[in-house]
Amino acid sequence: DIVRANKFVHEATGAPVEGIDVPVVGGHAGATILPLFSQVPACWYMTAEQIVALDKHVQDAGTDVVNAKGGKGSATLSMAYAGAKFGNAVLYGLADEETTECAYIMRDAAEGAPLPYLASKVTFGKTGVVKAHCIENLSEYEQGRFEECLSQLKGEINAGVQYAQTTSLAL
Repeated sequence: DIVRANKFVHEATGAPVEGIDVPVVGGHAGATILPLFSQVPACWYMTAEQIVALDKHVQDAGTDVVNAKGGKGSATLSMAYAGAKFGNAVLYGLADEETTECAYIMRDAAEGAPLPYLASKVTFGKTGVVKAHCIENLSEYEQGRFEECLSQLKGEINAGVQYAQTTSLAL
């Protein structure tokens, strides 16, 4: 989702894609995908309507690709690139060079996490996850979307946990 968000911001603003890093928090499906455009300087001059349209574009992009391929595939190159970026962040961290990327991880309620699993910026270091960053400094629009995202994710997480507790997986 980050790769797409960065590309879409580049297309909308003309800013160099290398200088765009849109944090995407929440989850990875539809309304649970929340790009934080307010934290990207290239987006600071976009209208509210442009931000809403860009947000929707990021949410629907995966489905758009599947539909464009007639249901016979997905955005494999975007996923491969995103996987490589994530892998590099983890490996750099393990090599004692702390690196920050967004990741969907288990969260600690003691740290004020609103859900037990949530994507946010995560710093990777020598021991793995060094810090799960708080989700803060949201615009008014993003705050409303974050509440929507949390509501939907809560149900999805609960269903997943219930499934895991009641299903035996054969290895």
